[in-house]
Amino acid sequence: MNNSATSTQTISTLLIGRLKDYTQLAKVRLSMLVVFSSGVAFMIAEKGSIDWNYFWVLMLGGFLTTAASNAINQVIEKDYDALMNRTQNRPLPQQRLLPIEALLVAGIMGVSGIGLLWIYFNQIAALLSAIALLSYAFIYTPLKRFSPIAVFVGAFPGAIPPMIGWVAATGHLDATAFMLFGIQFMWQFPHFWSIAWVCYDDYLKAGYKLLPSKEGRSQFSAIQISLYIIALIPVSLMPSYLGLIGIISTIIILACGLLFLYQSNPYNSQKFSGL
Repeated sequence: MNNSATSTQTISTLLIGRLKDYTQLAKVRLSMLVVFSSGVAFMIAEKGSIDWNYFWVLMLGGFLTTAASNAINQVIEKDYDALMNRTQNRPLPQQRLLPIEALLVAGIMGVSGIGLLWIYFNQIAALLSAIALLSYAFIYTPLKRFSPIAVFVGAFPGAIPPMIGWVAATGHLDATAFMLFGIQFMWQFPHFWSIAWVCYDDYLKAGYKLLPSKEGRSQFSAIQISLYIIALIPVSLMPSYLGLIGIISTIIILACGLLFLYQSNPYNSQKFSGL
């Protein structure tokens, strides 16, 4: 009896551990954030008459596709992840998962996610999802070690999810879809660069080149971040110009943009102390 209980407990522990590894492989929190933007665009396009069954299918399809791209990213970068403090405990560097297993899981998730978008929505949504997956995994990922242009390339798959949500609801691409794309596209730059700033020392260990300056964490990089936030503010207000949102939403967006800009102040002396 004790042996049976011990075996059951061991199997349970192994299953929980494997589930945690798959959760890390999929980068669940990041995937959910990406899918959130797609869901918001879907709800905007539905104009208050939301089919919740289709909404959750969109969420599932988008999550699976995003998780697949994250998994492929980790397979490609497993040796570099082992060099950085923030990623060295991931399942692939720690050999808790084999690359072939991770690729198999990624393939199943990717095909399933794109298939759901194709079957339940339309070919455009499925195609955009496939483009986002392939460009993130096979263009942006390898470019990170060669040139800061990787940030520009990575901004495209990062900004596609709102377009997917919009076209899933409407069946076509229009000016609003590209507007939503533009907002998230411009946001990608200060977003990427802020992470690259905070993780600069860790990224150096893996040879990643993500900040816009060759000197890395410099005042020039900080100025670039601020300039892109300045450009982001009017772009983020485009829904207001088009009458898609009211005055309260406009004020909130503007306040958040100004707060973002204030925090990016390139002349903050503390930011450059010791550099």
